[in-house]
Amino acid sequence: MDYLKTVVPSQLLSERGSNLVVINPGSANIRVGLAKQDSPFIIPHCIARRTTQFSKLNVQDQLLNSQLTTAQHMEREKAYDVIASLLKIPFLDEEVANSSVPRKMGRVDGYNLQNTRKDVAFTWTDIHVKDIHSSVAPESSMDKSFINESLVQHEGTDSKEPTLTKRKFRAVICGEEALRISPTEPYCLRRPIRRGHLNISQHYPMQQVLEDLHALWDWILSDKLHISHQERSLYSAILVVPETFDNREIKEILSILLRDLCFSSAVVHQEGLAAVFGNGLSTACVVNMGAQVTSVICIEDGVALPNTEKTLPFGGEDISRCLLWTQRHHQTWPQIRTDILTKPIDLLMLNRLKVSYCEIKEGEVDAIAVVHSYEDAMPPGSHKTRLTALNVPPMGLFYPTLLIPDLYPPPPRSWFHDYEDMLEDTWHVEFPRRPDMPDGLYPGINVGLPMWDNYPIFSMKPKKEEKVGLAEAITSSILSTGRIDLQRKLFCSIQLIGGVALTGGLIPAVEERVLHAIPSNEAIDTVEVLQSRTNPTFVSWKGGAILGVLDFGRDAWIHREDWTRNGIHIGSGRKYKDSYFLQAQAMCYINS
Repeated sequence: MDYLKTVVPSQLLSERGSNLVVINPGSANIRVGLAKQDSPFIIPHCIARRTTQFSKLNVQDQLLNSQLTTAQHMEREKAYDVIASLLKIPFLDEEVANSSVPRKMGRVDGYNLQNTRKDVAFTWTDIHVKDIHSSVAPESSMDKSFINESLVQHEGTDSKEPTLTKRKFRAVICGEEALRISPTEPYCLRRPIRRGHLNISQHYPMQQVLEDLHALWDWILSDKLHISHQERSLYSAILVVPETFDNREIKEILSILLRDLCFSSAVVHQEGLAAVFGNGLSTACVVNMGAQVTSVICIEDGVALPNTEKTLPFGGEDISRCLLWTQRHHQTWPQIRTDILTKPIDLLMLNRLKVSYCEIKEGEVDAIAVVHSYEDAMPPGSHKTRLTALNVPPMGLFYPTLLIPDLYPPPPRSWFHDYEDMLEDTWHVEFPRRPDMPDGLYPGINVGLPMWDNYPIFSMKPKKEEKVGLAEAITSSILSTGRIDLQRKLFCSIQLIGGVALTGGLIPAVEERVLHAIPSNEAIDTVEVLQSRTNPTFVSWKGGAILGVLDFGRDAWIHREDWTRNGIHIGSGRKYKDSYFLQAQAMCYINS
């Protein structure tokens, strides 16, 4: 402990972080890297498998019927007009008179794209293995599977192009490449996590979800981190889980890490707590705005307060969808077939446009941009156009009816009634103090080291999604703490994380709207969003690295042998309790 008080954090990360892999899975992206790294790899959390069952790209987890009802259309349009009034821009159906620049421009195939990366088109993924003999490494089972099938189009004929008979389809394609596969190619795209949960449905069974997660993470470890299968047992994994995950989901993922990927040990931390460590805080209201889910939770002195959690079923991808709807309504979108359901490459384009041009500020926000069309396997087309009302889509965070309800079905909730769960016989049991436990680690003495036997035990409650906007969720979360001193501190310690947190103008918008959302009878008159010291996109990953390094070797770590045996540490009375609260007693560490 004396060493921990004197050591420089970067030195500690360097010393202990070389064999710690930090994994922060999200719905749309996964952040993975060694704890000693300054930043993680951020990889689209999807996988495409070669299929013979479909004639074109099939997105297995999508809900095909995305037609809106008349009531939903009306709610969306009403929300637009409310936002337009606040931003002092024309209402939805008002024409903008005397515009000095034409609303639409034509296709510009020869457009000069040299300096603006945001205007560079994505390219279609090459789905073939170029050289069978040199394209794979012997150690990677994932790469070996790439060559499992021949494309024999002219077998038995006198083809003048014999190379066609030798071309091989890649059996599995991961990450961004999976999103850039042409819809005409024989692949099935899957996203193992959707809207903050394992993406289990009648069309995507649990076993397939888990197999896809294993294959995807195995590829990342081999291809990105260059950790071979033989070396995995020399590494430990730090799993930084979203607040939305249920205990069974975490249990299944731990099995992938320890049983399938063969890490020697693993530890679980939740995103909200890791985020405060990543920014060198101990108390904050953490607002995590990801691609598909927004969650709010309060942390006090390094302890997550479970009753403050709020989950909102929208995120950055919904803002991107709203951007497309807004442009189509104003007829500024080119006459091209943009369909994010069947062409994930279109969602990549919309996400880039959102990041480049959307911001929150008063007045009309227009921009000249290049929009790309992706038709089958043809080269992308470039269309220069003037996008308008670019400040409206991000305001959907505060007026979620603008973003419309979810296009995707939620997982069947009955799956989470885990009758084989190891919690069953220990849930309401008070664990006696172990004879070998030092005084400082027994509950009630505030040292805060994460010991298995002194976690508080809470009754399970379903994690409900809130049907409110961001300001109301933050306000409700903080007020639910019930203590005026803590409430005042939290309202001045709001931390925005996730990719959406980088939206221009979001911080003052959150401060203003949260202040207005506080009931007049509450004695609170100040709201402040803290500037993030670490990139908000991966601050939870960074905090997970710090927590893992500080805590390495202590009892919160789960060892592979114990887990694969039956999840119980024989002889100690230690059991795998609800993962959501595993870190409730985590050490408070200020990264100064």
